[in-house]
Amino acid sequence: MFVDRAKIFIRSGKGGDGHVSFRRELYVPNGGPDGGDGGNGGSVIFVVDKGLNTLVDYRNARKFKAEDGEEGGKRNCHGANGKDIILKVPQGTVIKDFETGKVIVDMSDKTEPVVLLKGGHGGKGNQHYVTSVMQAPKYAQPGQPAIEMCVLLELKMIADVGLVGFPSVGKSSLLARVSNARPKIAEYHFTTLTPNLGVVSVKNGSGFVMADIPGIIEGASEGKGLGLNFLRHIERTKVLIHVVDASGTSGRDTVDDIKKINEELASYSRNILDRPTVLAANKMDLLTPEEREISLSFITDEFPDYKIFPISAATGEGIPEMLLYVDKLVKEAPDDLIIFEPEIDIEELYDNPDLPFEVKKSDSDDHIYIIEGPRIEKMLGYTNLEAEKGFLFFQNFLKKNGILKMLEDLGIEDGDTVKMYGHEFDYYHE
Repeated sequence: MFVDRAKIFIRSGKGGDGHVSFRRELYVPNGGPDGGDGGNGGSVIFVVDKGLNTLVDYRNARKFKAEDGEEGGKRNCHGANGKDIILKVPQGTVIKDFETGKVIVDMSDKTEPVVLLKGGHGGKGNQHYVTSVMQAPKYAQPGQPAIEMCVLLELKMIADVGLVGFPSVGKSSLLARVSNARPKIAEYHFTTLTPNLGVVSVKNGSGFVMADIPGIIEGASEGKGLGLNFLRHIERTKVLIHVVDASGTSGRDTVDDIKKINEELASYSRNILDRPTVLAANKMDLLTPEEREISLSFITDEFPDYKIFPISAATGEGIPEMLLYVDKLVKEAPDDLIIFEPEIDIEELYDNPDLPFEVKKSDSDDHIYIIEGPRIEKMLGYTNLEAEKGFLFFQNFLKKNGILKMLEDLGIEDGDTVKMYGHEFDYYHE
């Protein structure tokens, strides 16, 4: 079964809580704290499996949760980390936020696993909170909470050439003749209910991947019929072959069909209509020489800018010449795979604006400033400050939450030190 769309719920693992305990051994009645740290929660990880070509695995199973981290134990025992959950998807899958429809990540060019939701860090045990004035802390750090969300998986097939046109104009027959694909073929509307891929070999020794896109109808870009479900598969193609029934045997108006399909493509995405397009005037074997000339002249007069090939998917007439021309267009097209850029910064999911924080000047030194609070501690827990992207996220966090403004209001100067939970930074105004 071909499934190219699926809504699923994903949840990372909660971090295990830090433990509160004290050494209690013979002859050591008042031992110090020995509470262990909690384990990290498991992450939700997506990987591309090139052996898959459908999202059918997500048709019935719709909830996916990573394991929670275990609580720390006494005697400095560290809680076990929760297991990650790894979700395999076909190449070409785009992951979107279900609520907004915005792109989170396009898996098409990902060769390495993508950690979509990081597991919560485990909390620190009470052994970490010993100070000169607090020798027996009776508190520990809770583990960071799990992150959960609903995502929409959309498979946008990766093909060099896309076949478009109304139902029953011969797209499936053309694909079956020129490739190893064997789509179901019948003479009624909406014959093809799933996109089909085929590898086309050309006489010059090269080849390309062709996709038969299910028949598009008027209003498809507005959600009518099945067309909207499959228009997404055209988005990655480099070249379009617009197949039309030039014989008129199905009662269709060839010129009108071309205009209507172009309108649907333009309504869905202007970029699609700008792709190199070839017109395949199919079913020429059903016309007399005079009828052929009349049919082609009508098409040429209306669409002088298109390269038109009279063909017959039934007999093979005109197809080799068309494929050579299409192969040339594919080679001339940019090699870059069309990638859909992220519209959501997944890091923002980890920031809870309800958690408090405090910005203050040190009591002991006027050139030291301290930023602390649950919100700051949580942010540092999931941000890798050693990585450039992580440090930029950290800077944006300080700016977005008004922390830089607070420091300025307190009188911070260039070269002063900012401290937060074991990290120290020199401040310099931009």
